[in-house]
Amino acid sequence: MTKKRIMLIVVVFVGILGVSSTLISQVNSSSQLYKTLKEKDQQLFEAAFSCDVAQVDQMIHEDFEFYHDISGITKSKEAFVSQLKTGICQSDKTTRRELVDGSLEVFPLENDGELYGAIQTGKHRFYIKEKGEKEELGSVAKFTHVWLLNNSEWKVARVLSYDHR
Repeated sequence: MTKKRIMLIVVVFVGILGVSSTLISQVNSSSQLYKTLKEKDQQLFEAAFSCDVAQVDQMIHEDFEFYHDISGITKSKEAFVSQLKTGICQSDKTTRRELVDGSLEVFPLENDGELYGAIQTGKHRFYIKEKGEKEELGSVAKFTHVWLLNNSEWKVARVLSYDHR
């Protein structure tokens, strides 16, 4: 095989790899998908920590599952909403969540070129404040969310919360 032929094969192969990696890479932070899911992410945590249970209920998928490296698995939407009502919403402590700047990534999920969902990953910090006390850092963790798009509505279907420190 000649040197030119080998170079041509390498260039074509690298080109194919470059195209395929572009198709499955994360979206740019200026894209509409990124902005939409960043906003949805913020709305979800604000609703949960302000005990707006109705909004949380609207934002999570009927087939919802939550995996947490410390508190275990929550296998349904109903169980998650119930835990919210009897947990955070009954606590004397207030909790605030902050996304770590620059950590958010969004990866589109497509079926035959049609967007049906997205994977969102990042890091976040949780701050806790007891009545009359100063707010303190509770933990830092990583998260992965699977969002599904159904009838133009984004709903979170899977949550993985891990690497709590």
